[in-house]
Amino acid sequence: MIVDAHTHVWPRWPYDPPVPDDTSRGSYHNLLHAMDSVGVDRALLINARITRSDDNNEYGAEAVTAYPDRFVHVVDLDGRWAPAYHIPGAADRLRVLVDRFRPAGVSRYLAPENDGWLRSTEGRAVFEVAAQEGLFVNFACAPSWQEDLREVAREFPTVTILVNHLAGVTLWGGGVEEALAMTLSAEELPNLLVKVSGFAYGTDRPWEYPNRQALDVVRALHDSWGSHRLVWGSDWPSVTAHLSYRQSLEIVREHAPFIDPAVLPLVLGGNLERILTQEAKA
Repeated sequence: MIVDAHTHVWPRWPYDPPVPDDTSRGSYHNLLHAMDSVGVDRALLINARITRSDDNNEYGAEAVTAYPDRFVHVVDLDGRWAPAYHIPGAADRLRVLVDRFRPAGVSRYLAPENDGWLRSTEGRAVFEVAAQEGLFVNFACAPSWQEDLREVAREFPTVTILVNHLAGVTLWGGGVEEALAMTLSAEELPNLLVKVSGFAYGTDRPWEYPNRQALDVVRALHDSWGSHRLVWGSDWPSVTAHLSYRQSLEIVREHAPFIDPAVLPLVLGGNLERILTQEAKA
């Protein structure tokens, strides 16, 4: 089974420049077509209430209702662009989302600057709700948050933490080496995983295939964290500005020889499927 750890769906296109197919470019129907075209079985829908997307949690729920065996709902909670970002009461707002949508996970887009929120009473309260409700927690964050992520992973070992797009290493302003120094760790934290996704980010040649700089980061994460803590993600439809959906898959399947072929199926879906099965039983 191949499971895509990072996709978005929107009822209207949220990016500039505008597109002629505004109401279908990012639709879940188009995502399903892309998945079918390359044999992807399931996908996490990472809701993100960005521009023109205040109703993204509702649209994600609609997609899961229409195709419950293909899509997994991950609700957006107080992303860094939201008025409620790091305003007290996040745990209560999460309970409202859980009661309304019954998602599998919750996603938070954190600002690049680490303000200590993860280690705060507010941050820990969100993890307590996740533990009680059997949710995984998905973060978009810079490497500056990694030490704190390790701390909460230790404190909440039953909560799976997924980190977007190579843990933000290729986007770090201080360079890849500095970012890896903050991110790599020999500590075994099986509940802290990173998405092998976002290959086009942080390069002046995002269309280049395969992106060797990004693959070098994947190798470093693989060697440090282990293949059991890697999950593949396409970043559809954002990825399609530079790579096709198939290329987002084949860059890992065909161009990462450092991943043992025997464990490659785990990176492409097995690791994530195990998490989803555990969460369903919780």
